[in-house]
Amino acid sequence: MTPVLRSYVHGGWHTPTDEGRPLSDAVTGEEIARISSAGVDMGAVLRHGRVTGGPALRELTFHQRAALLKALGGHLREHREELYAVSARTGATLGDSKFDIDGGIGVLLAYASKAKRELPNDTVYVDGAVEPLGRGGTFLGQHVCTPRRGVAVQVNAFNFPVWGPLEKLAPAFLAGVPSVVKPASPTAFLTARLVELIVGSGLLPEGACQFVAGGVGDLFDHLTGQDLVSFTGSASTATTLRTHPTIVRNAVRFTAEADSLNLSALGPDAAPGTTEFDLFVSGLVGEMTVKAGQKCTAIRRAFVPEEHVDAVVEAVSAKLANVTVGNPASARMGALASLEQREEVRRSVKALADAGRLVFGDPDTVDLLDADPDRGAFVSPMLLVGDPERAEPHEVEAFGPVSTILSYRDTAQLIDYAARGRGSLAGSIVTADPAWAREVVLGVAPWHGRLLVLNARDATESTGHGSPLPQLVHGGPGRAGGGEEMGGIRGVLHHMQRTAVQGDPDTLAAVTGRWVTGAQRHESDVHPFRKHLEELRPGDTLVAGPRVVSQEDVEHFAEFTGDTFYAHMDADAAAANPLFGERVAHGYLIVSLAAGLFVDPAPGPVLANFGVDGLRFLTPVKFGDALTVTLTCKQLTPRDGADYGEVRWDADVTRQDGESVARYDVLTLVAKQEARP
Repeated sequence: MTPVLRSYVHGGWHTPTDEGRPLSDAVTGEEIARISSAGVDMGAVLRHGRVTGGPALRELTFHQRAALLKALGGHLREHREELYAVSARTGATLGDSKFDIDGGIGVLLAYASKAKRELPNDTVYVDGAVEPLGRGGTFLGQHVCTPRRGVAVQVNAFNFPVWGPLEKLAPAFLAGVPSVVKPASPTAFLTARLVELIVGSGLLPEGACQFVAGGVGDLFDHLTGQDLVSFTGSASTATTLRTHPTIVRNAVRFTAEADSLNLSALGPDAAPGTTEFDLFVSGLVGEMTVKAGQKCTAIRRAFVPEEHVDAVVEAVSAKLANVTVGNPASARMGALASLEQREEVRRSVKALADAGRLVFGDPDTVDLLDADPDRGAFVSPMLLVGDPERAEPHEVEAFGPVSTILSYRDTAQLIDYAARGRGSLAGSIVTADPAWAREVVLGVAPWHGRLLVLNARDATESTGHGSPLPQLVHGGPGRAGGGEEMGGIRGVLHHMQRTAVQGDPDTLAAVTGRWVTGAQRHESDVHPFRKHLEELRPGDTLVAGPRVVSQEDVEHFAEFTGDTFYAHMDADAAAANPLFGERVAHGYLIVSLAAGLFVDPAPGPVLANFGVDGLRFLTPVKFGDALTVTLTCKQLTPRDGADYGEVRWDADVTRQDGESVARYDVLTLVAKQEARP
């Protein structure tokens, strides 16, 4: 019996109530599974996420969620070989499978790392600085981000059945929002195995990740304004989903990553024989053959200076001639995802050939290695030379191992042709000329989500033309869907609600868990540096000083450091300076003197000072001025699994008239009490 893919919903595995439709091995044509979502209560799926998954996630801090993502990444790494084996049945070579599977796991680990570095060990994200709203400092504004109380519904494409779900799951999970994973049917059997491993790990809270195999049914009818939809697929399907009455009526947050005619442009300086010429050729061949060209970021339009077209055609064709096609276990390029996809590619190539000429490959025949051409979804890599004035090269995408070379005369024409694609996910500019790169980048940027400038200098470290990176946004304008995914912490905040909170300083401090200027301070007989992390509270304060700054202090500092800038050492030049009028103290001397006032020198809970943030010198300090420093505990960030945490202190250095001369945050590492020997 052919197995039927099960959905994971409502806390358990659901077997469809009908026989489903067949899914085939892309290489052999053999039926390997059936798929259907019949019998799944879509409304209950969303309720389970909202009622069970959401509250469980929101109880965890950002750092705790990050630790779970890291553990999940490690768990999946242990099962990579199993996933590779299943991936081969999608037509993927081992290299293709690693691109998908290792890439997806890498996203989990990268997000876990970024969250530990850039997010607080808290459940509230403070966005931006406090905004003064009144003259007296008693009325302030602060933006905060909190998890939306809905579900992140992800509708994925067939080309990345592992990476696609994981790159959407990671930022939603960190934000505290549960996910519903709905894969494209042709490769859903691989996503199903991925979810089985996730569920089997027992790492994620119940309801944090559900899985629907098959159609979405009436799921969209049950969406609310707190839910989110993230779609990857065709532009036409994105339009249909985006205009669903419930999405429109409830203003459901919707993001789409759609097909696009991504470009790569060879610079005029990159003539045959240069490193950049070779990089362009290799990049184009790689984008055509990795995943059999089934990448949403693959190069579809290759722009080449008129004088280099023949050389590029010759070089690319020579490399393509060495690409073996067939069984992914032995060939360099495997199959498309399905026979239906093969027919779609053939139709698209015919339309492109009508607007140009096919210079390599044949849509109907291909020499295969260890594979049956009648049962497997194989096509040859195909290279065309097109007429850039025709509409087809800028409108028709053959979603397979197909690219079209288009000539251009000058930079203005290249930028014009690029814009005719009406929006793309990714582009690459291959040149060693920074000035030309700037002109092209700024010219084509409005139509692109991401641009790579590739040359001999960065080629060794470059991840290549289309590789999505969790640190950078993935998406594009116009035809590409108009959405963004990942982008580091931007992707997390997409799943959260930004709210402007207005109130008095004490209220804002209570809401955010951070001391803000104007909130109550707490002075005690115990120096704050004698307190362990658990004993500190935002608002704990030390006032130290005064310390008179003398001419001798300034001159000693200048001699000791070598900083003899005229404003400190030359009376006549300082008098002529409109900012000072006389000699003044070094700004860094002020900071040093402040540290001498507030530091407790004896060994204790404070382990290290690891920097300052936001240092500003506000008012000149002159000889004879007396400095006082007020040091206030501003924010506590415990580090899970460590014997210490981070403490951010507000430092306000004032002179005898009460005016601030310097403001900054001091960053320290403070031991936990439980870590005492």
